[in-house]
Amino acid sequence: MTATTSPPTPRPRPARRVRRTARRRTELGLMLLVTMLILAAYTLASFGKSASLPADIGPFLAVIIGLFAAAHIALRRYAPDADPILLPLAGLLNGVGYVFIARLNKELAGLQATWTALGIGAFVATVIIVRRAGDLERLRYTFALVGIALLLMPLAPGIGRNIGGNRIWVRLGPMSFQPGELAKIVLAIFFASYLTEREELLKDPRRGGVRVLGPIVLAWAFSLVVMTAERDLGSSMLFFALFVVMLWLATGRAVYLGIGGVLFAIGAAFSYSTFGHVKERVDIWLHPFALFGGKGYQLVQSLFGLGSGGFTGKGIGRGHPNLIPANATDFIFSAIGEELGLLGTTAILVAFLLIVGAGLKIAIRAHRPFEKLLAAGLTSIIALQTFIIVGGVTRLVPLTGITLPFVSYGGSSLVANYVLLALLLRMSDDQA
Repeated sequence: MTATTSPPTPRPRPARRVRRTARRRTELGLMLLVTMLILAAYTLASFGKSASLPADIGPFLAVIIGLFAAAHIALRRYAPDADPILLPLAGLLNGVGYVFIARLNKELAGLQATWTALGIGAFVATVIIVRRAGDLERLRYTFALVGIALLLMPLAPGIGRNIGGNRIWVRLGPMSFQPGELAKIVLAIFFASYLTEREELLKDPRRGGVRVLGPIVLAWAFSLVVMTAERDLGSSMLFFALFVVMLWLATGRAVYLGIGGVLFAIGAAFSYSTFGHVKERVDIWLHPFALFGGKGYQLVQSLFGLGSGGFTGKGIGRGHPNLIPANATDFIFSAIGEELGLLGTTAILVAFLLIVGAGLKIAIRAHRPFEKLLAAGLTSIIALQTFIIVGGVTRLVPLTGITLPFVSYGGSSLVANYVLLALLLRMSDDQA
């Protein structure tokens, strides 16, 4: 008897393909919306100053579309299952920051545009080169050495530069950059790998003894070295806080937060009594109006700018943020607050909250402990840095002078944050 075969049934479209198509379409739609918002803000800034359309509106639009398209195509090709909202949110913050930088300083705007292109290039390169985030775990000690070298590079004779009282810059030929911005990402990778390897030991401090407390004390001591030698209070706080937070996340033991808090208090008291620049920052924080004619001028002008913006702001191009010192860097949040008001600054903070929420979601859904901890650590960098700088310009904490991620002028910060974003998106894609 001849066996009969039934005709082949058509293969259903895989659910994964449907999901990745939906994600990339969502991302594309959000990127188009972000482009329109940035273009509208750029146009309003010109209307506010000269009541005319900006002369470079065409090239400006072309550059935005080109950069966003490059990032979107890279994700569509190399990480099609990645989270669809992280890139649009970063683009929105980057675009709003650029609009205000262009409104305040045309020279810095040209440099920021160049750094944005380099940042997108670094983003694309990271997505292409890092095919699996888990592969980074094997290079833990290489990342440790590179991270320490980057942090200490500004102290090297010949290439280290002291700018604005902080020795955090390195100059190689015609290019100046802050190696500490890349160091925070490199060290986050090392912390995630090291803490994953020692997780069981660290969960029981009584059993681990000195081997448990040693890394915390070492991180604390190293952060003091960074603060004293480079006069960089912001990076020192960020570095130590990142390690303590990742240690807590790795073990679930709140005792490490307590130990970190005690060490931070000891270091803060020692620094305040020993180093003049730390005491000066604290005095400005506590008594800004008494020091208005001198060191407190920046912070007071920041508070005046935020206060004069009210609920809805004066409108882009219609305020006087030029009265705020360092308005394109340390105090750009105050400049935004003056012209966009409480609504505008709240929108900026909501965008950061959404980035943090998406990053923590990636951490929760990660399959491997290393990737869970790395995603949480990278997200913590964004959260801590935003808190430190926004808290500083609103007088919640002492001002440290670090950049607001994606928003402030700063090439090193922008490139580093786009690399950080690419790593988060790579881990998001790995979860599919």
